[in-house]
Amino acid sequence: MSPPIIIQPKGAHKASVIFLHGLGDTGHGWSQVMGEDLNLDHVKFICPTAPTIPVTINMGMRMPAWYDITSLSEFDKEDKTGIMRSVSQVHQLIAEEEKSVPSDKIFVGGFSQGGAVALYSGLTYTKPLAGIVGLSCYLPLNTEYPAAAAAENSSTPMIMCHGKADVVVDFRFGQMSFMKIRGFHSEVEMKAYENMGHTSCPQELLDVKNFLRKQLADS
Repeated sequence: MSPPIIIQPKGAHKASVIFLHGLGDTGHGWSQVMGEDLNLDHVKFICPTAPTIPVTINMGMRMPAWYDITSLSEFDKEDKTGIMRSVSQVHQLIAEEEKSVPSDKIFVGGFSQGGAVALYSGLTYTKPLAGIVGLSCYLPLNTEYPAAAAAENSSTPMIMCHGKADVVVDFRFGQMSFMKIRGFHSEVEMKAYENMGHTSCPQELLDVKNFLRKQLADS
């Protein structure tokens, strides 16, 4: 994995956000959003780039991807090896940040495929985190839950956001994942955006910023 894009905090470093991009993107794609729309004093933003691999759903074209995707509707054919490889990389990034701030001051989040990895990574990390953010995504390998969930993050605040007009990762998959998580994790909320497709919008970014701000204020 290439070095992540890092946006240093304004003032003393008190918290960190690790945010994973979607399929075919790079860390640069969300770094501007982190630096401008989600910018919070004392918060460091880390935007890693996924390795370049062949992606089956895109006719085997090589592109940055956290794991291979064969279908966006048949989740029984998930690339578990690729998912777990990326989860391990995220856990390493979190551990690296723990050299600077406690784990409960570290957020993990992502968009689309990156959001899927972020959800899995956050729920399985064995030290308490500050929060978990999933945008336009779903919980991968969901049949492994609740058994796979780490007790240390059983009450970590989570926010999931999804556009009702999403035709890439259908809204109902995000909703189904939310319901699955809510069955074993009480501190999860979901926000839906009526006319938003597979993208972001100002209201969603404001909701995420308020989520980050609230967790930092409460901790």
